[in-house]
Parts: sequence; C-alpha cells; structure tokens
Amino acid sequence: MISEQQAPSDVESTGAPVPRRAGLRYAVGRMIAAPLARAVYRPRIEGRDNVPRTGAVILASNHLSFIDSMAIPVAAPRPVHFLAKSSYFEGSGFSGALSRGFFTSVGAIPVRRGAGQAALDALDQQRQLLEEGLAVALYPEGTRSTDGRLYKGRTGVAFLALQTGAPVVPVGLTGTDRVMPVGAKLPSLKEKVTVRFGEPIDVSRHGPATSGKARRLATDEIMAAIHQLSGQELAGVYNEPPAQGAIEKLKQALPHERR
Repeated sequence: MISEQQAPSDVESTGAPVPRRAGLRYAVGRMIAAPLARAVYRPRIEGRDNVPRTGAVILASNHLSFIDSMAIPVAAPRPVHFLAKSSYFEGSGFSGALSRGFFTSVGAIPVRRGAGQAALDALDQQRQLLEEGLAVALYPEGTRSTDGRLYKGRTGVAFLALQTGAPVVPVGLTGTDRVMPVGAKLPSLKEKVTVRFGEPIDVSRHGPATSGKARRLATDEIMAAIHQLSGQELAGVYNEPPAQGAIEKLKQALPHERR
C-alpha cells in the first residue's frame, strides 16, 4: 500500500527499518477496524478471491484519496504492506497520532520524494518484503489524482514484478475521493466506496526487469487493467506537480526511462 509510490527516481527512503510481519498491532487493529469500517461505510468489495492468500503479490491500485491506504487493507483478505508518505507519520495532535498509529500498525514504510540511491533503497525494501512472501500495495500513478482522472503509470511497479516474479493484482477504487476529498479533515459518512480486485497478472512474458521496454509494456498492461476496474477517464499524461524553476521544467520536458 505505498502510499504514494513512485518510480525508481521518485522516492526517497527515510531510513526506517523494513517491517517483516504485520505484527500484533496489525492483527488487533484489523480485528477491530475492518469490521467497524465495513459496518459504517458498507463498502462494496468485488473480486476478493482474486487475491492469493499466500505468497508474494503486488496490489496495484489507482489513487484518489488519503483513505485509499485504509480501504485496501480493510477489503483485502490478507495483511498488506505499503510505502506511505513520511508526512503521514509526522503529524501532531490527535489526528497525527491516529495516522501514525494506523500506518505503523500495518507495517507501512515512510518515504520522502527524492532521487538517487535512497530512492532505489526504497524499492529494495519492497523487494525484500515480496521475497518474504508478503503482499505489497503500490500506486503506479505515483500520487493522488486530484481531478479524478487515471494518469499514466510509472514503471516502478513493473520493475518489482519482473524482478521478483510476483503476480500483480490490479485494484480499482471508486468513491474514496468523495468519502475524503483532498483537503478534508474528516471522512464523510454519506458516501460509499467500491473496491474491485482484478485477476492476477503475470507480467514476465514482457521480458526481464533490466529491459526498459519490458517495464513499459508491463506497466501499460497493469494500468489498462486498473482502468477497466475503476472506469476513470484517462489523462494520457503523468501526474506531476508543476515544475519549479528552469531546471525542473527541463527535466520534465526531456524523455527519461522512468516514464
């Protein structure tokens, strides 16, 4: 469940230890939070049986809201690990403690956007989790869609799938942006969420992880499956914040493999 997972050049690890198991806090939290969330929000969950109960698996989802990283573990039939923005661990007051406690309990790995070796280390942390036979959730778009459209996927998810051989289960979320829009302090109780799990995808036929073409083709296949599940309008571009300064504008204008 990263939460805002990026391609290899777009995330920076905070140096937090890699969780090896969800642990007691997750088990207790799942026993309490999952039934409560289902009772309050009555989410519609489709294709739950498509998620393998054991072994490494990547859940690749669209990303509309902060609560996506809560909706997926509530709906999934097994514990799920993910990268989450470091800001989710750094808040103050009751809401900050609640956010920090939740993400820690599910074994989330805090990351900051960045580049270089630290970004590769973050992907390596996810690879380690997959090699231990755990489930990892990622957002190929890299960050939340603020306009509801589905943006092009970055190749980090495909890289992990090709490198580890883990199947990819596409996930389509709808309604989470209405339950908790960007900027909202509390979730709405009036809206409903749908979580759709698609059939597992084996991307190995596209080639090795070292091939840029294989990563791009695998990513496009994953995003097409997510699109079928979410029904979103396609943006056709990458979801990037406005470039600040001439150098950043130049970086965005030039083609590079992570796209």
